[in-house]
Amino acid sequence: MKEKKFFNSFQKSINETIKVKKSLINSSEQINKSIKIMTKVIQNGGKVMLCGNGGSAADAQHLAAEFLIRLRPKVNRNPLPMISLATDTSTLTACGNDYNFSKIFSRPFEALSKEKDLLLVISTSGNSKNIIEVLKSSKKKKIKSIAFLGNNGGIAKKFVDIPIIVKSKNVARIQESHIFIGHFILENVENNLLNYSSTTV
Repeated sequence: MKEKKFFNSFQKSINETIKVKKSLINSSEQINKSIKIMTKVIQNGGKVMLCGNGGSAADAQHLAAEFLIRLRPKVNRNPLPMISLATDTSTLTACGNDYNFSKIFSRPFEALSKEKDLLLVISTSGNSKNIIEVLKSSKKKKIKSIAFLGNNGGIAKKFVDIPIIVKSKNVARIQESHIFIGHFILENVENNLLNYSSTTV
């Protein structure tokens, strides 16, 4: 790629991701609700269970690690209960083989979740069958749910308690925004639990 063409392409992508992230201001109410409910769940002894497919599975693992281990280098606190349902290859493949791929999240969720827990799903389309199934399971078990979605939210927005929708059709831009939202929510939940503001860190 010639230098000028590369620069124009690079600049376009930067402008696109900035535009998409700025649009998240419209989701501020849902993000604030998510922070409050996640704080309450952990304070009440519950845990957060996450899931997603592909890149969203990686995001689920990424966010879980931030709470289980550490989010910010200068903030050392006790580990916080957040579990990804997308990490156990034996469970995932057994369910896909013995039952159906659409059950890979709902099956372990039904076994491990309690009413005081919280479900967080991540899906760029909002139409993945396994995401819909686990959201249905959360409704059945009366467990609150949050969804990071893309485009128009897909079918998932009908089954989730708090939908946070990134208004874009570009999967890369959606995923970039999902991890930003996740980090922002986790940072503020951590602040609430430790009772200090991010300006002191």
